[in-house]
Amino acid sequence: MTKSTAVKPENGLVRYFRDTRAELAKVTWPTREEGIRLTTVVLVVTTISAIILFGVDSLFSLLIALILQAL
Repeated sequence: MTKSTAVKPENGLVRYFRDTRAELAKVTWPTREEGIRLTTVVLVVTTISAIILFGVDSLFSLLIALILQAL
Protein backbone atom coordinates (compact mmCIF):
# COMPACT_ATOMS: atom_id res chain seq x y z
CA MET A 1 0.00 0.00 0.00
CA THR A 2 1.46 3.33 -1.01
CA LYS A 3 1.15 6.28 1.16
CA SER A 4 -0.41 9.14 -0.77
CA THR A 5 0.75 12.58 0.10
CA ALA A 6 -2.20 14.88 0.02
CA VAL A 7 -1.25 18.37 -1.02
CA LYS A 8 -2.63 20.79 1.50
CA PRO A 9 -4.32 23.76 -0.18
CA GLU A 10 -2.40 26.97 0.44
CA ASN A 11 -4.01 29.47 2.75
CA GLY A 12 -5.15 32.50 0.72
CA LEU A 13 -4.08 34.99 3.37
CA VAL A 14 -0.59 33.50 3.62
CA ARG A 15 -0.25 33.52 -0.17
CA TYR A 16 -1.38 37.16 -0.28
CA PHE A 17 1.28 38.27 2.21
CA ARG A 18 3.95 36.17 0.48
CA ASP A 19 3.09 37.69 -2.91
CA THR A 20 2.96 41.19 -1.40
CA ARG A 21 6.41 40.77 0.10
CA ALA A 22 7.77 39.52 -3.22
CA GLU A 23 6.32 42.52 -5.07
CA LEU A 24 7.72 44.97 -2.51
CA ALA A 25 11.15 43.46 -3.05
CA LYS A 26 10.90 44.38 -6.74
CA VAL A 27 10.15 48.06 -6.06
CA THR A 28 12.83 50.64 -6.76
CA TRP A 29 12.52 52.91 -3.75
CA PRO A 30 13.49 56.60 -4.05
CA THR A 31 16.51 57.89 -2.25
CA ARG A 32 16.07 60.17 0.75
CA GLU A 33 16.88 63.23 -1.38
CA GLU A 34 14.37 62.23 -4.05
CA GLY A 35 11.72 61.64 -1.40
CA ILE A 36 12.30 65.06 0.15
CA ARG A 37 12.33 66.78 -3.25
CA LEU A 38 9.14 65.06 -4.43
CA THR A 39 7.40 65.77 -1.11
CA THR A 40 8.30 69.45 -1.49
CA VAL A 41 6.89 69.50 -5.01
CA VAL A 42 3.63 67.93 -3.81
CA LEU A 43 3.30 70.42 -0.94
CA VAL A 44 3.98 73.41 -3.22
CA VAL A 45 1.52 72.25 -5.89
CA THR A 46 -1.12 71.51 -3.24
CA THR A 47 -0.67 74.95 -1.66
CA ILE A 48 -0.87 76.75 -5.01
CA SER A 49 -3.98 74.74 -5.97
CA ALA A 50 -5.63 75.56 -2.63
CA ILE A 51 -4.93 79.29 -3.10
CA ILE A 52 -6.33 79.24 -6.65
CA LEU A 53 -9.44 77.33 -5.56
CA PHE A 54 -9.94 79.75 -2.65
CA GLY A 55 -9.74 82.66 -5.09
CA VAL A 56 -12.21 81.14 -7.53
CA ASP A 57 -14.58 80.21 -4.70
CA SER A 58 -14.38 83.74 -3.26
CA LEU A 59 -15.04 85.24 -6.69
CA PHE A 60 -18.10 83.05 -7.26
CA SER A 61 -19.37 83.80 -3.74
CA LEU A 62 -19.05 87.51 -4.42
CA LEU A 63 -20.84 87.19 -7.76
CA ILE A 64 -23.68 85.18 -6.22
CA ALA A 65 -24.03 87.69 -3.38
CA LEU A 66 -24.19 90.56 -5.89
CA ILE A 67 -26.81 88.74 -7.98
CA LEU A 68 -28.94 87.98 -4.93
CA GLN A 69 -28.76 91.61 -3.75
CA ALA A 70 -29.87 92.82 -7.17
CA LEU A 71 -33.00 90.67 -7.01
